[in-house]
Amino acid sequence: MQMRISDNGELILPGSLVEQLGMRPGDPIDATFEGGRVVLAPLPTRRPGAGIITDPATGWPVLTGGEGAPVLTSEMVAELLVDFP
Repeated sequence: MQMRISDNGELILPGSLVEQLGMRPGDPIDATFEGGRVVLAPLPTRRPGAGIITDPATGWPVLTGGEGAPVLTSEMVAELLVDFP
């Protein structure tokens, strides 16, 4: 895939490549120089997405960790809160 450097010295990744990498605008990328080549690798990011939603079963507002967040049971939450002041 061929790309060019802009007048501002920026490299624009094609949308199809960004999509394949699962990235969004503003995500960090690591650039290294290896054997005469520039290697770009996406850095892990913490995606915002936490918020309050309405529980479909109860209709009550509940916290969500966002897409891909681990599911916590009541027992797991109780264990996390044992030492909470």
